[in-house]
Amino acid sequence: MRFVPRFLAGLLACTLVGQPLRADDLPELGDVASQELSLSTEKKIGQQIMDEIRWREPSYLNDPDVETYLNQLGARLVAASSDPGLGFHFFALDDPSINAFALPGGYIGVHTGLILSAQTESELAGVLGHEISHVTQHHIARQVFQSKKLSMASMVAMGLALLAARSSPQAAMAGISASQAGAISAQLAYSRDFEREADRLGFDTLRSAGFDTAGMPGFFERLQSSSRFLENNATAYLRTHPLTVERLSDMQNRQLTEAYRQVADSQDFTLVRARIRALQGRPADAVKDFETLLRDKKYASEGGARYGLAVAFARNSNWSAAEQELLAVRKLKVSSAMVERLLAEVKISRGEIDDGLAIYRDAMARYPLNLSVLYGYGNALIAGKRFNDALKFAATQLQSYPQDVRFYKMRADANAGLGRRSQQHLALAEMTLLKGQTAGAIEQLQLAQQAGDANFYELSVIDGRLRELKKRQIEEMKEKEKERRF
Repeated sequence: MRFVPRFLAGLLACTLVGQPLRADDLPELGDVASQELSLSTEKKIGQQIMDEIRWREPSYLNDPDVETYLNQLGARLVAASSDPGLGFHFFALDDPSINAFALPGGYIGVHTGLILSAQTESELAGVLGHEISHVTQHHIARQVFQSKKLSMASMVAMGLALLAARSSPQAAMAGISASQAGAISAQLAYSRDFEREADRLGFDTLRSAGFDTAGMPGFFERLQSSSRFLENNATAYLRTHPLTVERLSDMQNRQLTEAYRQVADSQDFTLVRARIRALQGRPADAVKDFETLLRDKKYASEGGARYGLAVAFARNSNWSAAEQELLAVRKLKVSSAMVERLLAEVKISRGEIDDGLAIYRDAMARYPLNLSVLYGYGNALIAGKRFNDALKFAATQLQSYPQDVRFYKMRADANAGLGRRSQQHLALAEMTLLKGQTAGAIEQLQLAQQAGDANFYELSVIDGRLRELKKRQIEEMKEKEKERRF
């Protein structure tokens, strides 16, 4: 089990202890929790831990297609939740264990093992709905801060300690126990209420979002049944979200009151599962596995299997074979931004830049909100040395996505291609700042000052931003000192 989820399992994730309650009798805990910890502080804590996961956690899956799918699915559920305006970000960890977890402030991690184990999209949506409810009800804030013995710095530091202690989880947990055992123990008494409320609200969210509500109890029941045959007890998800007979019975009873609803999986659900499988192991082995599935016709979707084979061929730099499979997927009437993006990348990798850009432009018209396509198009402009076009495109996207690191990286690469070193370092400074590294951003701005190619206006912008960040650095140092004394 990866150490980030282990940290969350021990400290942040809501686990079961105490006596069972009827779900309908549960108090609305979110309002009480919000009195313990402000939303802005929750988000700050979550952002700091997320920065560490994104930039230092080896299992973080930096795949725009998978991340875009999770965020589109998550957005559909969030819109139907009890607090649709809270703000969420979903991400994947390349981990075969079946698990998911919530961070403070709306960051929700999903293991690839969970995505692959879900037999339907409604099952995956049921798990995400449960995690979304933990966030909307501020369960994490209430659990950790109820005793008011944990400062924000302590909480973040504990997360970072576990990230740094990947080779010795027992030592990391022992360190936490020695320093925070009393505070953590005081929080766990609330966990059963939290899990039951997340079940109830997650079920309602699943129904309101138009998914099959049978997916939620069905998935948990299958996990529980399969865990009986495991030598080391439950799966990772059941270890971090222990499932009692009462909880499972409550979900099943709720399902019995629902009218039967058959909900088809989206094409993207099928494709993203195939993509994850194709990204595992050696490329040659992935090609062989998908070729065997297609030859033996052992697939739920031929389009999904051929797309997976195309991903495997692309990993193996067999561009002609990848293109052939993607054209076959198109003939099967599979319409997805994932298919178009990979086809564009195959064209560009073969040196057919104009054809690739044309596919991207068509895909952007058909899927205007798909970030994976937007990233791909900008990077394709850079690959084709169309640096001015890439700069304009990055500037346009940053108006809509001002916190997106990838678009700042795009801006930096385009400026580098044009030989504009000062503007390259300015973009890298903003990118570094979004990673939570103020000192690194200051260093980039100083390099921008020294580049010698900025005009008067550009240098004024750089100087002004440098002054801002130095003030920010002083404030951060004061805050750290205050937290240290806490």
